[in-house]
Amino acid sequence: MIRVLLADDHAIVRQGLRALLSAVDDIEVVAEAENGREAIEAAERHQPDVIVMDYSMPHLNGLEGTRRIVQMFPHTRIIVLSMHADEEYILQFIRAGAAGYLLKDAIATDLIEAIRHVMRSRRFICPSLPPEVLESMLDDLQAGRLQSPLESLTNREREVLQLIAEGLTNKLIARKLGISIKTVETHRAHIMN
Repeated sequence: MIRVLLADDHAIVRQGLRALLSAVDDIEVVAEAENGREAIEAAERHQPDVIVMDYSMPHLNGLEGTRRIVQMFPHTRIIVLSMHADEEYILQFIRAGAAGYLLKDAIATDLIEAIRHVMRSRRFICPSLPPEVLESMLDDLQAGRLQSPLESLTNREREVLQLIAEGLTNKLIARKLGISIKTVETHRAHIMN
């Protein structure tokens, strides 16, 4: 039985995915999360084999959630379910350690196939992506151009970046993380470089 965690900020999406996957004999949905932080907690609590992760979620986006889960639970496979067909989005998740990337306009059998595929330790990239995106990604992979500017950031800097993206001020970030405003400003300066 393949144990799956669903992480999406829309309840109706999670419910639809749960209904779809519950009809599959070898897949069991063990938990749901509505943001990246909950996904990390649920991954720790339920130890799923696969996480189906949305990109755009509050409190901690799917990219940072993926990065942290891959570090904490290297045997858990993550499939990103996103509306973004842009090469850069896909490459960011591959760099972060995602095993699969599926567009939200994919058909149900694509998701089931993706879950089974990543369980065999293979990558799964949505077959409905435009051929030029796939070709460009393969070129980047072969040329070794997968280095992301985000990879040079520390975990704390990524955390500050996430809170900046959520619209928090330096003062609120400092309070939330238990650090000084000056430290937040230093992190912000390094992020911008």
